[in-house]
Amino acid sequence: MTDTNAEFEFRRGGHHSTARSRKRPGRKLLLVGVTLLVVAIAVAVVVARKASGTSVHHIGTVRYLGIFEPDAPGSYSGLNQVAQSIGRQPNLASYYSHWLTPFQVEFATSAERNGATTLVQISPGSYPLTKIAEGKYDNYLRSFAAAVKAFGGRVILSFGHEMNGTWYPWGYRHASPAAFVAAWRHIVTVFRETGARNVTWLWTVNITALRVPAPGPWWPGSSYVNWVGIDGYFWYKAASFATVFAPTIVDVRQLTHDPILIAETGAEPAVGQAAKIDELFAGVQTYGLLGFVWFNDDTVSAAIAGEALNWRLGPAALAALREDANEYLKSSPSPRPS
Repeated sequence: MTDTNAEFEFRRGGHHSTARSRKRPGRKLLLVGVTLLVVAIAVAVVVARKASGTSVHHIGTVRYLGIFEPDAPGSYSGLNQVAQSIGRQPNLASYYSHWLTPFQVEFATSAERNGATTLVQISPGSYPLTKIAEGKYDNYLRSFAAAVKAFGGRVILSFGHEMNGTWYPWGYRHASPAAFVAAWRHIVTVFRETGARNVTWLWTVNITALRVPAPGPWWPGSSYVNWVGIDGYFWYKAASFATVFAPTIVDVRQLTHDPILIAETGAEPAVGQAAKIDELFAGVQTYGLLGFVWFNDDTVSAAIAGEALNWRLGPAALAALREDANEYLKSSPSPRPS
């Protein structure tokens, strides 16, 4: 998403979920942005391909296909429905967790039973990053870490995703990058002190489109990060993997050669979901990335009156996902536990 988007989170039922109020970039702003980026992207495509890192963390040659379903983590049924439609289980299962919410062991167990690794995006909400860094919430962090350790399987954890955007209270213009870095390092340290070594730390940034800044100021350092996540969406038919993701891949490669995962992405049916799925599979292979997570939700409200956003996979998209995933994952081993 871009600086023109707004996002908010809410609680739904007895489980915490993420809803997003996203405003599409204005057409004039988009055209200006595209004009400015044409040359940069042409260079970025070449640089990103050359700069793609080859290091891995507990993955071997695993390729990842992830799905977020709006019923997660309260249920695994949405993921199972996608699995039935495409003829295989996704091997990444994503959910969003509000601050002070415990680790959802039942969901992680269901994921492991279905051959998937759990990815948890922990959102601090309006809780001050400075207080997190100072240790005010260490009891919560130790409890979460102990539950992850007891679970035993590999868990991918991210904190404060899309911090280089303006739409979250922990992000750009709301909290300082230094406060974010201090909070991130403190969280990782607490988990390590608790003995939760079965965690892969995923540092998740937003694509650097239009007025979203490069993520460098928020970088916690290589000893605190295992993977990098990039969030970005295909807002228009003309959008390609290179135009959406390549400039941010270049920015990330200035910081680290850690493996990169497209941690959140989607496209509405009107922009050609099936074609964008083809783009994703081709793009992650071209740039040597880990894979991608599709945000399979049609309950998202837009910040435009009378409009809603729908990234739910339609029949054509499911058919494309089935065909592409079969080829993409056929030689990939199952994710290994710790």
